[in-house]
Amino acid sequence: MSIKKNKKASGQVSKELSVLEWAGVRTPATFALLVALTLVLVAGLSVVATTHENRFAFNELQVLRDQANGLEVEWGQLLIEQSTFGVEGRIEQKAFEQLQMEVPDIAKIVMVNYERR
Repeated sequence: MSIKKNKKASGQVSKELSVLEWAGVRTPATFALLVALTLVLVAGLSVVATTHENRFAFNELQVLRDQANGLEVEWGQLLIEQSTFGVEGRIEQKAFEQLQMEVPDIAKIVMVNYERR
């Protein structure tokens, strides 16, 4: 691809310029500099994008850690509740084994009404 450059001077033939020459890139060193600058720009933008993704991932990690802590608290409460309910069975077992206590027959159970005056 080339661009024609017209000179107003009398009798000069128009010269065709390449796109790189038209853009001001006349030497390989200038072209290398433009490539290096482009690579630096791309690298900088990728760093910004990666940092942005890392911040969102860190925020999500914090939310998940909070959920994990809440689940640990709930697990501890459930363990306490289980041990509380388990005590009742142990009390009954110890009463039966050590004190030879038994659950009475239904016919022997007497209901007492307490009336307050």
